[in-house]
Amino acid sequence: MNKFFLIYLIFNLICIDMNGSDLKHEINYSKENKIIFFGNSITQSWSDYTNFFVNNGYLNKGISGQTTDQMLLRFKKDVVDEKAYCVVILAGINDLAENNGPISLEDIFENIKSMVKIANENGIKVILSSILPAYEFLWNPGIYPSNDIIFLNKNLMNFCKSGNATYVNYHTSMKDKRDGLKDEYTYWRDDFNGYDGVHPNKKGYLKMEKIISKTLKKIL
Repeated sequence: MNKFFLIYLIFNLICIDMNGSDLKHEINYSKENKIIFFGNSITQSWSDYTNFFVNNGYLNKGISGQTTDQMLLRFKKDVVDEKAYCVVILAGINDLAENNGPISLEDIFENIKSMVKIANENGIKVILSSILPAYEFLWNPGIYPSNDIIFLNKNLMNFCKSGNATYVNYHTSMKDKRDGLKDEYTYWRDDFNGYDGVHPNKKGYLKMEKIISKTLKKIL
């Protein structure tokens, strides 16, 4: 066999092997493990403060102001049809703020459970987030949700013991003495002359990232 042809053949075999290895590595790396964060303004605004989603390839499906009724209606489109591997659900605070009028705690809980059920039926792993602490709503004064948040979080945690979802607890380490959101984790609003008390600031989101990342490592 011609020496130069032999060298050419060996070179091409090496290239084929290298290309094959790269392709295999790419497939293994992606694994199609699409992680979707599904929620309201707390989820939506997250991307404005940090690069958590961009750096990790997570999808942000938060829509500001939405209640669990509205989230349930779009769950199939934004989670199932997206072929998520895992969904991180953070919901309930806007229901307690009565954004769409009064709603019972039982109905809030049932809406969240319905989202989990849809995910389970479609083979999607679920991380169910505690509702963040809040003492009051600046945009809807006279409502003090802290006790209702604790009640719902307890029910969400107990529900997760069934194995249908994994519970992640933001509440305990982010609450203050009033069971509201610590001032250090939220931002000042000049229009209300007070701390927002519901939506995190950058430090709040970094705290949440530290908490949720530990759970995601166990899921992936």
